[in-house]
Amino acid sequence: MTHEHNAFGIRIIGERINPGFKSTRAMFENKDLASIQELAVKQEAAGAFALNVNIGAQAMVDQPFLVDVIRAIQAVVTLPLSFDVPTTELFALCLATYDRARAGGELPIVNSITEHRWDPMTLYGDHAFRVMVMASERVVDGVGMNNKTADEIASTARRAALRLRDDYAMPLDHVYVDLSVSAIIADTEGLNRATLDAIKAIGSDPELKGLHMMGGLSNIGQQLPAKAADGSDLKHCLENAFLTLAVPHGFDTVLGTPWRGYAPLPDDNYVLGAYRNFLEQTGSNALRAVRKFYKA
Repeated sequence: MTHEHNAFGIRIIGERINPGFKSTRAMFENKDLASIQELAVKQEAAGAFALNVNIGAQAMVDQPFLVDVIRAIQAVVTLPLSFDVPTTELFALCLATYDRARAGGELPIVNSITEHRWDPMTLYGDHAFRVMVMASERVVDGVGMNNKTADEIASTARRAALRLRDDYAMPLDHVYVDLSVSAIIADTEGLNRATLDAIKAIGSDPELKGLHMMGGLSNIGQQLPAKAADGSDLKHCLENAFLTLAVPHGFDTVLGTPWRGYAPLPDDNYVLGAYRNFLEQTGSNALRAVRKFYKA
């Protein structure tokens, strides 16, 4: 499938079935399965590779509705589903409900595990699935710690991927390492740079060949003005600037909106230049560099 929004050739896991979107939240509150189905079909038509299913806190109190949502989506699309639920019990319910035949034989995706929240892997004996691993936190002496440096992110990703391969015989092609893409507005610690450096390290590690690197891009332009200094759509250009730098190193999947129109930016693009400049700064210099995005 070639779609104009996929000029990078990356996989898009459709993110819209999520209460973070007001219109979708209303569908959940009204138990409007027909509208949820329309949203699933729209994402498939726009070239999604899989659909993420997240019904929020409702999953904890209304499990029959979670089952209804999964069945309704699978009645109208043939894409694999990615399940984002808060507990291992709910993952078990999602996996038991999922009809692999309706997804063209494709495995579902468990979104997500961390070193600190590894319990969903207890289900792997009874169900085959692919997995998203969050590389944003590691466990030190039994305590979850946030990763801040490229080395911490890359070594967490490597540990988790090799554990999945060696302890569960999971092919690395079934592992998606989720790398956090932070909002630049408050990124005084070089988190964007750390993520991009981690992508380079993971992508060049011969033992991790076949692994997928992914992330959600919706945070990157949070709280910034709508337009860049050159008049372009700032948030959209920022997402494309990140991808322009990350995709050549093996970042191949986005949890995002399939009709966003992701495409590489030319080298002389204003926002790409401002992003490159921003990546070199820390502290108050980073905050000053952010202003360059929207003030010429």
